[in-house]
Amino acid sequence: MTDLATPPATLPPATGTAPTSARVPWWRTALQRSAPIVAALVGVAAIWYLVTYAVLPESQRFLLPPPHQAYGVAFSNPNIIGPMLESLWRSIAVAIVGLVIAVVIGVGWATVMSQWSWAEKILYPYAVILQTIPILALVPLIGIWMGYSFAARVTVAVIIALFPMISNTFFGLQSATAAAHDLMTLNKATRWQRLVKLEFPAAVPAMFTGLRTAAGLAVIGAIVGDFFFQQGAPGIGSLLRVYTQRLSMEALLTAVTLTALFGVLFFTAFAVLDRAVVGRWYGATGKR
Repeated sequence: MTDLATPPATLPPATGTAPTSARVPWWRTALQRSAPIVAALVGVAAIWYLVTYAVLPESQRFLLPPPHQAYGVAFSNPNIIGPMLESLWRSIAVAIVGLVIAVVIGVGWATVMSQWSWAEKILYPYAVILQTIPILALVPLIGIWMGYSFAARVTVAVIIALFPMISNTFFGLQSATAAAHDLMTLNKATRWQRLVKLEFPAAVPAMFTGLRTAAGLAVIGAIVGDFFFQQGAPGIGSLLRVYTQRLSMEALLTAVTLTALFGVLFFTAFAVLDRAVVGRWYGATGKR
């Protein structure tokens, strides 16, 4: 018989590690996340220098001047960098307004399709048609119908950015499980309650995926509209066309770089927002 006075055997230590209360400093996290971007930029600069000095003959180096020469000429001349930044700001405004309109229309479009099957049959083909028509074929018509104003440029951005919001939101609204729908039915939830309390929360991750994609496409739409609309206040796309026609390679390369940085920052802003809002969906798996 076991002696009751004998202390119980000591349990073996747990194999898992207890969570530590220490938090990683924000600056270290920022450095870890920015390191791949910095490495990519260094790689692009290295390839650029290699092509300029090792691939191109000296007589053709004006086609791809090295980075220090291209940026030095553009940033040191107020007559180049001033209009370039003004045009970039106009394109930023077009992209932001176009994205907001595309999000509102896309979410509303997808919501209507998710609630009624007849609406899906009617509206979804129009979304597909809007996606498959080449935007370059529509841009001249938009310019003729709407003029070459700010509204016409925004329309181009909306058309390009709309479909990802429709498709991703529609997919997300249908992603709630059958068990969750059965629970709502048992509680006699109305259509509105089911939409607000079940379908929209389930759709949030997919909606942010569409938002990131639409953000990048809105930038492309703003530049495409500027590139073809040569009337009105010029955007960065208009300057790209002018620099190309004049073979102003330093200004052209600087404008392309600023455009690329704008696109990356626009995408990164929504990626950070995505992580902040829906990061907990994936926190347990460590994928985000």
